[in-house]
Amino acid sequence: MNLYSGHINHLIDELAALPGIGNKSAQRLAFYIIGMSGERVQRLADALVDAKQHVHYCRVCQNLTDTELCPICADPKRDHSTIMVVENPRDLAAYEKTGKYQGLYHVLHGAISPMLGIGPSDIRLKELIQRLQDDTVKEVIIATNSSLEGETTAMYISKLIKPTGVRVTRIASGVPVGGDLEYIDEVTLLRALEGRTEL
Repeated sequence: MNLYSGHINHLIDELAALPGIGNKSAQRLAFYIIGMSGERVQRLADALVDAKQHVHYCRVCQNLTDTELCPICADPKRDHSTIMVVENPRDLAAYEKTGKYQGLYHVLHGAISPMLGIGPSDIRLKELIQRLQDDTVKEVIIATNSSLEGETTAMYISKLIKPTGVRVTRIASGVPVGGDLEYIDEVTLLRALEGRTEL
């Protein structure tokens, strides 16, 4: 039984199709949008259309931007000798929030996953290799996730880059702050041990 009319159901269905939005959240958002002024709804619609029309990949790092170069690549104060490879723009944003990393990035937009049919040619690896033709790059930090796909991608990138003479490193992964050791899996504990630093 449909509780709402066709237009409301259509809006709820479209919102529910977005990642991370369940049916209840979609209903809540739909009712909020319906309650907004016509001007605010138009601004939201325009922002969606404008983003879709104008946002593209940065010419250098493949991050999302609406200019030729993203703000990070365009910043002359960044360390151009270091590139951190991440799976998606959300990972890049997480590292930027720390305020500690001052190098450049490369966004793969995915990870190698043979089970899902995603191979090296399906992610932005070719662009990364092209960037390494520049002699200014001294280190590539692989910051893919600690999942099977992330590890596969890290190993593949490492094998591609090592022959070029560029230093390849992998971020350490281990015990989260506030985590109890008894609940942590063995691979994570081993990584924490291997990535230990001197105090």
